[in-house]
Amino acid sequence: MAVNPLPFAAAPSHPADLAWMLVATALVLLMTPGLAFFYGGLVRAKNVLNTMMMSLAAVAGGGLAWALAGYSLAFAPGGFVGGLDHLLLAGVGLETRGTIPHLLFFAFQGTFAVITVALVSGALVERLRFGPWLAFTALWTLAVYAPVCHWVWGGGWLARLGALDFAGGTVVHVNAGAAALAAALVLGPRRDRGRQALLPHSVPLVLLGTGLLWFGWFGFNAGSALAADGKAVLAFTATLLAPMATLAVWMALDALRGGRVTAVGAATAIVVGLVAVTPAAGFVSPRGALALGALAALPSYFGLLARARTRLDDSLDVVAAHGLGGVTGALLTGVLASAAWGGTPGLLEGHPDQLLRQAAAVGATLAWSLAGTWLVLRAIAWFAPLRAADRLQSRGLDVELHGEEAYGSGEGAILVLPDPEERASAPALAPLGTATGA
Repeated sequence: MAVNPLPFAAAPSHPADLAWMLVATALVLLMTPGLAFFYGGLVRAKNVLNTMMMSLAAVAGGGLAWALAGYSLAFAPGGFVGGLDHLLLAGVGLETRGTIPHLLFFAFQGTFAVITVALVSGALVERLRFGPWLAFTALWTLAVYAPVCHWVWGGGWLARLGALDFAGGTVVHVNAGAAALAAALVLGPRRDRGRQALLPHSVPLVLLGTGLLWFGWFGFNAGSALAADGKAVLAFTATLLAPMATLAVWMALDALRGGRVTAVGAATAIVVGLVAVTPAAGFVSPRGALALGALAALPSYFGLLARARTRLDDSLDVVAAHGLGGVTGALLTGVLASAAWGGTPGLLEGHPDQLLRQAAAVGATLAWSLAGTWLVLRAIAWFAPLRAADRLQSRGLDVELHGEEAYGSGEGAILVLPDPEERASAPALAPLGTATGA
């Protein structure tokens, strides 16, 4: 006897849209390990595993928070924030939302939630304890990310205002950049900042991460069309073109300023171009994407230089790359959006009011994320210290917090106890059999 395995009758989806969105969801998920490589290469060797684990841990903390309550707060009907209709994924099944199953829409949006909170870690690496980071990924997703997502994509007040954000300029990048700024201020600088050069330990890892991010970003932007159609093609092409222009301008600035073009600078330029085009990808012409990418290089490039002269220890320059890049892209969307390419016409087509709407969205997101991130971190600090002790920072967080090394000696692992005195009084421990020795 044939048994219907579905708990309800599922409405048919459009096959091409379904196939494309399955691929796009996988591509966006790939961005999180890509970010782990990008961030991991930028830190010192003694902290590379901890840094990469912060990105991967976002899949657990942020991903589960999204599944249990975040999706409902973002996309269930509500007012300032979504309601509880989809709490614990209630009512999220194979019925269609648009032309794809509701469950697939949830999964696609979940990959956005994960990568957004993972981005924030770049401002905190080499000094944040791992337990508080896990708590932060869950709480921040619920308290900061989900409300902004609702405002823009869930039918909230910024959507009704008419603010444009095709794939996450405000929701993802301005949000993460503001959170990074608040978190870096709360946590304070690394122990060694100003005492020694804090140089990337593996530029090839950075370049590998950059390639994976760009590859995944095609799903991030083109997938935001939620269909296999011309809008997806436009977003796909913009995602190709804008980083090219950003990279060209960035390399020219590097050459003019110091006579050398650095690989880390080139990788950063590509990310900035991807960030900037994200809100505009489905609203601007291909020429508009090139112009946007070229212009976006300037604020982030000079923002990086300015940050280096301050006391702010935004370890991997999340504020300059994602914050400034996101702000630039969101505002330029209000300038370059074209009715001929499916967008609300912007400033260049005689509608300066669209630029004002974009500015309102940027300002609201900055204020909410700065305040919300500060509150989340202060709440966590009531229960556990945020910073790793100077001794742990000196030795490196890989060994102390994870009991592993990225580049072991091959002599076998040791179990790392939390305190030297405790370690001295403990009985001898046999190797664990993996090459993670201290």
